Amino acid sequence: MLVATLYSSVGHAGASGYIAVMALMGLAPETLRPTALTLNLLVGGIGLVRFWRDGHVRWRNVLPFVVASAPAAFFAAQIKLPRESYSMLLGLVLLVAAIGVFRHAGQAEVEDAASAGRRVPWIPGLLAGAAIGILSGLTGTGGAIFLTPLLLFAHWMPTREAAGTSVAFVWINSLTALAGLLHATGELPAALPLWLGAVAVGALVGTQLGLRWLPTRGLRRMLGVVLVIAAGKLLLAV
Repeated sequence: MLVATLYSSVGHAGASGYIAVMALMGLAPETLRPTALTLNLLVGGIGLVRFWRDGHVRWRNVLPFVVASAPAAFFAAQIKLPRESYSMLLGLVLLVAAIGVFRHAGQAEVEDAASAGRRVPWIPGLLAGAAIGILSGLTGTGGAIFLTPLLLFAHWMPTREAAGTSVAFVWINSLTALAGLLHATGELPAALPLWLGAVAVGALVGTQLGLRWLPTRGLRRMLGVVLVIAAGKLLLAV
């Protein structure tokens, strides 16, 4: 529940956190990715509905990322790579992104005002979506931990819209990645229902934090915390 609360507050669904918790609990490695992606669908679905109703999801800005990421995530989810092949690099990238988010948190209101109403350019959006889709499929995450910092650093949209865009992206990406994984394995873990109620409650609390209770700079600092956790999980896995 705590993982879902923390991640959903910034428009993420928490797959990287679920994987870390499940690994610490000793769950079989083959159950980690399908379980994490299924939980992502529930948490991301709750976040998508709430951020969309609040006016923070513009589908025109979601589309460039999703068009490229969905097929990339589907096929990448069927590839098995040694964890060491990507964990170190992705962990360092996320750590650098977290530092940048913390450094710019104090300027959040100014940056949000300057980026309001912008449109994501199609070509950069497609390229970024394809790259994030591949990472999502390989790591069993929805990809928001990579997308949200990109949206903020590129000044493509304000903080809460970046969260809304990320949660829409992560829901669609998780769906296609799970479809690819099930195509390869054919089944979901039997213990999955035990997790669903807890993450649903966490998602409701977390989205309330992101939409109502946290100021913009606080939301960015929360994002920084999420990125540090995700980076630590990857780096410690090496």
